[in-house]
Parts: sequence; C-alpha cells; structure tokens
Amino acid sequence: MALTRAEINERSNEKRGIKNKAFKLNIDDIAMIKQTALDLDISEAKLVVEAIKFYRENKKAS
Repeated sequence: MALTRAEINERSNEKRGIKNKAFKLNIDDIAMIKQTALDLDISEAKLVVEAIKFYRENKKAS
C-alpha cells in the first residue's frame, strides 16, 4: 500500500525527533521574529529555541 505525502512526512519527522508546535501570536511579534531571524541569518525555529535557552539561563541568575 502506498503512503500519502502526509504519512511520509510524519514518519520522517518521527525519525528525526521533530514535532510541529504552533502558537497564536500578535502580528507585530511575528514580524519581530521574522525580521530578527533574517537579521541573524538563522531559522525562526532556531531563534525561538535559542531565545528560550538564553532566557532560562539568565532567569536562573536572578
């Protein structure tokens, strides 16, 4: 039986340890994320992950 494109993508993501996560954000916040990622030449996902890690590390210090 042939797999659909969605099934192929789902299996591929599982193998790579990737899962989709969506947020409802203010339009201005989305624009800020997009522009910052462009300015830093990194993906939006990487920007969000690095920002969370930075926040956690610095929040512990305070």
